[in-house]
Amino acid sequence: MSANLISLLVLLPVALTAVLAMTGRKHPGLTRTLNLAGVLVLLAVSAGLLIAGTGNTPQVIELGSWAAPFGIVWVFDRLSGLMLLLTSIVALLSLVYAIRRDEDTAGPHFHALFQAQLFGLNGAFLTGDLFNLFVFFEVLLLASYGLMLHGSGRRRTRAGLHYVVVNLIGSTLFLFAVGALYGTVGSLNLADITLKLPHIEPDAVPIVTTAIFLLFTVFLIKGAAFPLYLWLPGAYGYASIPVAALFAIMTKVGLYSVLRVDSVMLSGNTIGGIIDTTALIAPWLLWLGLITLIAAALGVVAATFLRRQVAYLIIASVGTILIALGLAVGPERELALGGALFYWIHTTVLSAGFFLLAGLLMRHRPEQGDGIAPAPPMPQAILVGSLFFAYAIAMAGLPPLTGFFGKVMILSAALDSPLLAPVFAVVLVSGLVMVIALARTGSRIFYQGEATPGHPADQPPVVSSPLPGMGTTIAPMIVAALMVIGAQPLSTWLEGTAAQLSQSGDYLDAVMPDGVLAPETAPGKFGKDYDGGHH
Repeated sequence: MSANLISLLVLLPVALTAVLAMTGRKHPGLTRTLNLAGVLVLLAVSAGLLIAGTGNTPQVIELGSWAAPFGIVWVFDRLSGLMLLLTSIVALLSLVYAIRRDEDTAGPHFHALFQAQLFGLNGAFLTGDLFNLFVFFEVLLLASYGLMLHGSGRRRTRAGLHYVVVNLIGSTLFLFAVGALYGTVGSLNLADITLKLPHIEPDAVPIVTTAIFLLFTVFLIKGAAFPLYLWLPGAYGYASIPVAALFAIMTKVGLYSVLRVDSVMLSGNTIGGIIDTTALIAPWLLWLGLITLIAAALGVVAATFLRRQVAYLIIASVGTILIALGLAVGPERELALGGALFYWIHTTVLSAGFFLLAGLLMRHRPEQGDGIAPAPPMPQAILVGSLFFAYAIAMAGLPPLTGFFGKVMILSAALDSPLLAPVFAVVLVSGLVMVIALARTGSRIFYQGEATPGHPADQPPVVSSPLPGMGTTIAPMIVAALMVIGAQPLSTWLEGTAAQLSQSGDYLDAVMPDGVLAPETAPGKFGKDYDGGHH
């Protein structure tokens, strides 16, 4: 039963994509109902699997009953289950907002593209094969290209062009990396590569090492790390509001790939018995995280529109998570990974909600939209302003909200690091800078009213019926509150997830329980003594 439910997380979106592409505008009510029902099913299944403890031991699904490394496998463990659940939560928020505000009607194929995006995301989180990771990357990127242009507009088209070009470059590099690995190692299954890496010939070590660095470069392009992040503020800042909210999970695909490949393929391994891969990538991730966080904080200060400011906050979260991943080498590995995952959940859900809040401002401040400038009072300004400051406090990592807990766990993991001083300085100072920038944004939007003939500047805020979409804007803050209330059990579960990631042998045993003898004719010529069981 669990195998069928896991398969449903990929098969349902692809089936709905085909159905919704045929219904389209012909049956708008049916299209909305099917899409919403599909997202609810995905949410229920992903949550149910995690609650039932299905991912406590990695579950492997062999497509067509072909065992790894010859067949395609999907692997469901705690990390992939968590990412599937986050995807479903963000998708539900975005879809309900789009339907409530009729923003799904701006294009004929919004709902089909929406499910295609979920198909690509869920497949990327489940696949155990590098080539199929590339395929799912392309599926979700193709869907995101269409969603990016949903509603049209000159600025949106220009930002979409930059987004397409950068990601096409990333896809090309991905193919180069995959080809180099297959040509030297003879496999693209992640577990099989892991087992074969120590046995490649010495003359192939430079090629494999280059391919690994190229692979992580692609992941960092997708994750929007410095200096490869410049595509994100425009793409997210000019996308329609529900699309931007859905895109809050997109950078996490790249970060997930970094974490998955590093924890399975590199941790505790060698390349040809020559290069120790345990700390091959981590130092680079730490420094890239520090620089990304600094650049993002400056972007938050310089932004003149709230959506672009939220986009830079997402980049700041990427930097913070990369710092945690860079610290995850040594005795504090599980604490660092647990902190990264706690912060991961926080920033994904609240970034989506912050975009939805920007949508409220755009609809009810027609003079300024989400521009960081004074405007006449809007309906329920006190409620919206309170929500803004709650989001600002959470995203900046101030107590008592969720960002604070994640940062404390990450900084605790840095106490024994030789880079303790720069980590603390960058994380704390960047947080302060972002707090100041967000406080300035809030004061200009909500406290510096602009006088117009119909709206004196000192006029009390207009009180009206609840704004459409307010419920979906409040929902992420409810999730944040629940995370604070349940911080202890959640952090314990996440540390268990980190422990599972640290014990890559469980993943390898689940995917390839017997190992596979490498044939002498394979491109890598791995040697007769290879038994596939040591990592």
